[in-house]
Amino acid sequence: MTSFALPVVLGFGRVAIENVYQNSKSLLLRPRKCSSFFVSSKRNFGTVIENQKDSNQTNSNPNLVESEQKLKSEIELLNKDIEELKEKNEELDDKYKRALAHSENLRLRLTKQIEDAKLFGIQGFCKDLLDVADILGKATESVPKDEISERNPHLKSLYEGLVMTEAQLNKVFKKHGVISLNPLNERFDPNQHEALFQQEVDGKEPGTVVVVSKVGYKLHERIVRPALVGVAKG
Repeated sequence: MTSFALPVVLGFGRVAIENVYQNSKSLLLRPRKCSSFFVSSKRNFGTVIENQKDSNQTNSNPNLVESEQKLKSEIELLNKDIEELKEKNEELDDKYKRALAHSENLRLRLTKQIEDAKLFGIQGFCKDLLDVADILGKATESVPKDEISERNPHLKSLYEGLVMTEAQLNKVFKKHGVISLNPLNERFDPNQHEALFQQEVDGKEPGTVVVVSKVGYKLHERIVRPALVGVAKG
């Protein structure tokens, strides 16, 4: 009986040990499978995140490119406006300088004209009085000097009156800048003299004024009437 029971007990014990071994083996293998699952899940999750990043970058790149293009176009427009403004500024500056120079020239010209009008405004009037001065001079020269005496008081008074009138007229001329020109024995000057004739004169150099037919006059260095003269010929 004892010999029969022992093998049975040993058989059941072996089966129990094998069951325990299989169960422990399955338990040991299960964490490996879980860990591999977690690793694969982690890898898949990382791949998804990277794909999302790539998709976000891909979606954001066109917006960045479009913004950069808009910014470049705006900068180009601003540079173009700056160049146009520079050109307009240079043009306006040139016009301003030209207008300033023109106004300055106009001011100087008008100032000179005003000064000339003050100096030579009486030129026409003086020119008309020259004939009066010529007549007085001729009248004074025509009086015979030997007849001027106490025996002819009327002639003497007339002569003295003519002389005084001529002197007063010359005084008025001088006051207003009118100067007589009597170039006798002077060098002929075409700017102040007008030659009526030429003749040979002994002892006179060619070009010397030998005869003054009519005295000339100038007003403030401007010739009102040239002296009419005869010039020695060589």
